Amino acid sequence: MNRLTTPWGTFELARFPEDPRDTLRAWDAADEYLLRHLHGTGDSAPTDLSGTVTVVGDRWGALATSLAAHRPVQITDSFLCHEATRGNLARNGLAADSVRLLTARDTPPDRIDVLLVRVPKSLALLEDQLHRLASSVHADTVVVGTGMVTEIHTSTLKLFERILGPTRTSLAVKKARLIFCTPDPKLARVTSPWPLRYALPSDIGTLAGRTVTNHAGIFCAERLDIGTRFFLRHLPQHRGPERVVDLGCGNGVVGTAAALANPDADLTFVDESYSAVASAKATFHDNVPGGKAEFLVGDGLSALPDGSVDRVLNNPPFHSHRATTDTAARRMFADARRALCEGGELWVVGNRHLGYHVRLRRMFGNCEVVAGDPKFVVLRTVRT
Repeated sequence: MNRLTTPWGTFELARFPEDPRDTLRAWDAADEYLLRHLHGTGDSAPTDLSGTVTVVGDRWGALATSLAAHRPVQITDSFLCHEATRGNLARNGLAADSVRLLTARDTPPDRIDVLLVRVPKSLALLEDQLHRLASSVHADTVVVGTGMVTEIHTSTLKLFERILGPTRTSLAVKKARLIFCTPDPKLARVTSPWPLRYALPSDIGTLAGRTVTNHAGIFCAERLDIGTRFFLRHLPQHRGPERVVDLGCGNGVVGTAAALANPDADLTFVDESYSAVASAKATFHDNVPGGKAEFLVGDGLSALPDGSVDRVLNNPPFHSHRATTDTAARRMFADARRALCEGGELWVVGNRHLGYHVRLRRMFGNCEVVAGDPKFVVLRTVRT
């Protein structure tokens, strides 16, 4: 847990889920810089926050919690961000309804007077968000973006300028920078190009040549990533009734391939990204007409009962925003062990250098290398 000192007070903040081994903070210098600017600390005048304040891309609720007195709207693609925000409001004695929580798939407020944008890692997600918000801003809307200097590029500024209006940046402070955009009502409003759909390659088994749907911000949304491509060539071959979970499903290609390979399987797709689950749902229904599956936005397998799953398929992330960490993988493996029935299997694909086999052997007592190449390995471990 961290203490963030702002012009509105000091707040106890934590990421979600809390992990005592995780040394990463729930806020950074970009959040601090934006909050100081809004208050008028330094050379800037205070920003009028009496209208509709909308916070887009808040990482762990630091901005929304700090501005709770102004009843902001928080828009995020992350279930974990929503949970972190709820937790941070509670631990600081703030009312749960002081922040209105919306997802990236929800309709934004009709009118936005102050738009605060935490620049995401994905340029595509930023593009989609700005397109979706453009009709809600007006000539007097205050638009301020924030990010670390490594997150703000010429392409970032061009997106603000092309979709909303003239854009400039601040000087860097503590390796953070602000983006100032003046909305231009005369700009033509263009529909977002997302989601994208494309045909999959011919060498990946049951999904060869089929179509995948990707909403903005999904990992490798414009092409099939090489790790998933390798995984699809080595998925388990099993027929008959079983419950299979595509954990961290992204666009759903792994779970959809499993459904095509075994029509008797009950599939569940799980991801913490609202856009990922929407993508998986579209991919599944496009390729398995009339097929039945469960689609869950949530924190790993927390919604599934102990011992209720026969097989978990997993391509775990090893980044949290821009930080490299195995926290998500560790939690996914532990979740899988709890949810798997006796004899149930966890199949994992990962970069060889990450050494997942060591953690899996320690956690499950066994781990088999199913396939490998110089970059990736597919691992199988059994719940005993």
